[in-house]
Amino acid sequence: MKPTLKTARNLSLCLAFFLMLANKASAQKYFNVQDYGAKADSSTLATVAIQKAIAAAVKVGGGTIYFGPGKYLTGPIHLKSNINILIDAGAELHFSDNFDHYLPAVPSRWEGTMVNNFSPLFYAYEAENISITGRGLINGNGKKWWATSENFANVQPTKYMEIFKQNNKNVIAPDLKGWIERGFLRPPFIQFMFCKNVLIQGIKIINSPFWTVNPQFCENVTVQGVTIENPPSPNTDGINPESCRYVHISDCHISVGDDCITIKSGKDRDGRRMNVPAENYTITNTTMLSGHGGVVIGSEMSGGVKKIVISNCVFDGTDRGIRIKSARGRGGVVEDIRVSNIIMKNIQDEAIVLNMQYAKTEVEPVSERTPIFRNIHFSNITGVDINVAGKIVGIEELPVDQITFNDIQMDAKEGFNLLNASNIEFHQVTVNAKNGSALKTDNVTNLELNGFKTNKPLADSPVISLKNTSNVFIHNSWPKAGSPNFVSISGSKSSNFTIKNNNFKALKNPVIKSSEVKEKLVFD
Repeated sequence: MKPTLKTARNLSLCLAFFLMLANKASAQKYFNVQDYGAKADSSTLATVAIQKAIAAAVKVGGGTIYFGPGKYLTGPIHLKSNINILIDAGAELHFSDNFDHYLPAVPSRWEGTMVNNFSPLFYAYEAENISITGRGLINGNGKKWWATSENFANVQPTKYMEIFKQNNKNVIAPDLKGWIERGFLRPPFIQFMFCKNVLIQGIKIINSPFWTVNPQFCENVTVQGVTIENPPSPNTDGINPESCRYVHISDCHISVGDDCITIKSGKDRDGRRMNVPAENYTITNTTMLSGHGGVVIGSEMSGGVKKIVISNCVFDGTDRGIRIKSARGRGGVVEDIRVSNIIMKNIQDEAIVLNMQYAKTEVEPVSERTPIFRNIHFSNITGVDINVAGKIVGIEELPVDQITFNDIQMDAKEGFNLLNASNIEFHQVTVNAKNGSALKTDNVTNLELNGFKTNKPLADSPVISLKNTSNVFIHNSWPKAGSPNFVSISGSKSSNFTIKNNNFKALKNPVIKSSEVKEKLVFD
């Protein structure tokens, strides 16, 4: 029968449909590692099989490396462009703790210094469109690695120390001082270097040898819905994006042996040499439990950190909440930071701390070695069962500058302490301190207190204690009865106070000053 025009058209449509399906299947091609020799019972090392699967995917332009349910034992996995590692529900990747499996050394960055070191467990260099996804588990098997750091006092020379020395003859040794003495440097769990379009999503990560998720010099990084659990262990930070641009961290659950999330940009001279800032990060909708800090900036921030937004997070049981730290010698600028809508409880040290004296140093002239903290803003934060509500520690030659606190509620053993700071504002801040004043200052200039109060005044302490503090504006306050004074002023450098639009009816002596304060106080 002679084909009709309609029949020909239908055949063409069917052919087009099957071609579309074929193209779609090709675009979504899966490479099951078991087809390349990997065993799902952890009986043999799967490293070579995984490498074969990745190589096969690269030949066709990329694809998904698939791990089905089961346990896989492997050494390091090196991703190439357009590769997705899919670890399905029920699948577990257990990384070998045989240090030889992580040689030869690869270009890396360690604690802010460029080195050649053991391969990270997941590694990529100058790749694009790479991802690790799924609902499975990856286990770094870090216990043996941790022992090399915890027992460093008894470290004996090993071949790994010699390999490290041979591979790092040009490394600026002082920048790694204190770590080299431990013998050699542990690898990060996931470290992608100079990559673009990175996604880590859904997986659970445990027992990292060192820092867990550590992209370096990357652009457009997303870490979403990831669970990270490391037991008490040395330097097992959760997510540490260094010198990256456009980083998005959301919907994660983190409990680790060091900081939960840390933003860094290189250390001292080597960090300034690379001079790549960490910028344009968003961190949101994340819970953080055990850890030295919830979200931390520094102390390796020599390339600068800027344009960071932290919001809608819960810190429960971390040593500190928001921590920004540096020291003389680091250099770099931390600026344009916004922290909002945060709940903190059971914080062992400070809920908020900005510390430019993280290491003991002497005063020196301002130079490229001088760190700078400025334009940092905190709002809508509630803290309960806190040790210290907040602390700002600047350096004499360059104080912390332009810091604001808005709508803060803190129940703490101690209140806020400010040293070496300028242009500080508190708006509608309530601090219920169990010991001492709710706010103490020393060597502070340009301080505004708007509606600052405590709901639980102490009979032996003024609400606010100002020492060597100048250019102060206190307004819209309504202290409750119970404190001996609302404001106590001391120090020969204290001057220029404006105290107005307050309701001091509940206090007999709302403002007092020591004899060394020469300025006459006028207030209403």
